[in-house]
Amino acid sequence: MRPAFAVGLVFAGCCSNVIFLELLARTHPGCGNIVTFAQFLFIAVEGFLFEADLGRKPPAIPIRYYAIMVTMFFTVSVVNNYALNLNIAMPLHMIFRSGSLIANMILGIIILKKRYSMFKYTSIALVSAGIFICTFMSAKQVTVQSGLSDKDGFQAFAWWLLGIGALTFALLMSARMGIFQETLYRRFGKHSKEALFYNHALPLPGFIFLASDIYEHAVLFSKSELYQVPVIGVTMPVMWFYLLMNVNQFTMWHWLGTLFVFIGTLMYTEVWKNLGATKSQLQKDDKKD
Repeated sequence: MRPAFAVGLVFAGCCSNVIFLELLARTHPGCGNIVTFAQFLFIAVEGFLFEADLGRKPPAIPIRYYAIMVTMFFTVSVVNNYALNLNIAMPLHMIFRSGSLIANMILGIIILKKRYSMFKYTSIALVSAGIFICTFMSAKQVTVQSGLSDKDGFQAFAWWLLGIGALTFALLMSARMGIFQETLYRRFGKHSKEALFYNHALPLPGFIFLASDIYEHAVLFSKSELYQVPVIGVTMPVMWFYLLMNVNQFTMWHWLGTLFVFIGTLMYTEVWKNLGATKSQLQKDDKKD
């Protein structure tokens, strides 16, 4: 599969996921737990059928290592989705999480003693600038919300700061998990599909502690207006449709910040080098034919 096509598929999938998550959070801001549970359950069932071969295939990486990774992954997922309850708008949520490159670089330098080229430092600076712009403009939007008294406005801003703190914690925890996963791959080989399955299947019992909240929102979803799904013609509550498919105000400053994050990420991954290498290989293959 060509890199450009693969990047396009990932981009389309991420965008559609965020759009439906926004539709869910706009109607029920506290639905983060049921969204997380649905994501984990779907991926766990798919992995059990096709990766674990109905439980007959033993894991290449010992379960005890997955237990450590799962603890971090479950925490990151729950904290990220719960941040939507703390006055964090979806665009800021999405862009802030794009700062994983920053966290990975910082922890890579501290823990793995890595060193990077000046080009990568420049790309990270661009990503940081983009996130700062979006965060700063979102803070201004929170403080000037119409219809709020000074006391309510300060309370909303305090919750927003707590949300930023939650996103920062999740960002660093996610980077630490990535480093732990990298060390496992070096030792046992890369088994990304297996890791995806166990990272989603093992935490499922943890949702017992969130069962009451999940049930409450399941009831609310069932009471939402009916929606007829195009093409297949099936009628279902619209909130369940949004969940199966799993756009706040965006100013010019937010778009500028997004552009910085996008360009900085492309610079860091050096994607054009891969595209150039693929093009050269195709030309060589054509000459051989």
